[in-house]
Amino acid sequence: MTSPAGNLAPTACPRCRSGEIRVLGKSPVAAVWTIFGCPTCFYAWRSSEPEENVSPDKYPAPFRLRPDDLADLKTIPAVPPRRSAK
Repeated sequence: MTSPAGNLAPTACPRCRSGEIRVLGKSPVAAVWTIFGCPTCFYAWRSSEPEENVSPDKYPAPFRLRPDDLADLKTIPAVPPRRSAK
């Protein structure tokens, strides 16, 4: 289930196409997979995932983000306080 890209470092985030990609982790067994992350949109992916998860050109269009639009996205509502036990 290894992607054709293997463990090569990506040049752009699949979701927002930002060029700032970071390595977040590596497999305990050398060269099996690498976890990459985008600090712009917070998307993270493993190098062994299918092409539609790791390739900017094949990432599903409905889920793409533009870095310019991130500031206008709605914020996630706060988690309400826990109810007390009765």
